[in-house]
Amino acid sequence: MSPKLRLGGVGNPSTPADEDVKVKELRARLGPLTGRSLQYATDSCLKRYLNARNWNIKKAEKMIRESLKWRATYKPEEICWKDVATETETGKVYRANFHDKQGHPVVVMHPGRQNTNNREGQIRQLVYTMENAVLNMPPGQEQMVWLVDFKGWTLSKAVPIKTVQETAHVLQLHYPERLYVAILYNPPHIFETFYMIVKPFLDPTTAAKVKFVYSDNAESMKILHTLFDKGEVEPSLAADDFHFTEYGRQMQNDDERTAITWNLGGEADNSPVPNISTLKLEPVVSSSERIAITG
Repeated sequence: MSPKLRLGGVGNPSTPADEDVKVKELRARLGPLTGRSLQYATDSCLKRYLNARNWNIKKAEKMIRESLKWRATYKPEEICWKDVATETETGKVYRANFHDKQGHPVVVMHPGRQNTNNREGQIRQLVYTMENAVLNMPPGQEQMVWLVDFKGWTLSKAVPIKTVQETAHVLQLHYPERLYVAILYNPPHIFETFYMIVKPFLDPTTAAKVKFVYSDNAESMKILHTLFDKGEVEPSLAADDFHFTEYGRQMQNDDERTAITWNLGGEADNSPVPNISTLKLEPVVSSSERIAITG
């Protein structure tokens, strides 16, 4: 064991063997787990929680216990496409059909396409998309890229602060170390001011992963070019990037895979989703107190 490693302490492990010691101690502190909790708490999962708490075992234990309790009540793995179809019909949040150069799945966000005021529905849709991105991670991959395109965003399309707070709470506490980088593409100048309001809700490590990229700034565009192969990301920044029916079929197929992965005891509910024209959407109410969520 490395002399820098103290069991139960906050010393960062210096070798993979030291990491394994920390993981074993955390697992021992958690005690026997069963069912979905056991399936969720893999060694790589425990490492993410330890990393999120600077390898402090007591803090990581508290964090993962809260996540296990949340997952047991919220049941994110049971959310199906039909539960989030209304929230997704404009393509405001979806998983892209490509990965970056390192194999990270990509979640595309278009805050300018906000179509409801349903806070619970918005969070449920984001949780569904997060779970789907995890489902589609290549072996050995633990993180994802967020690509946030601000085309069409105005204050009337922005998300309330309360929703931002709740969303940040869910993502940071229950999906630790899942974000590789968040690209904010062409945010308007007014958003930069509002981001200063959002930033205190973010963990400093998360905030450091947020990158502002502008299409008219060659230096900032290098971030995109470093992440993605040429021509890969451009379609997701186009006005016609999202096709609801096609994406719905893809998600229903993934729901079946999720049911098998989590042994849900039956096939996913793939009953037909209403046509876009029949979906009942809530009006979006403008407010100067609203701000956009960036993840």
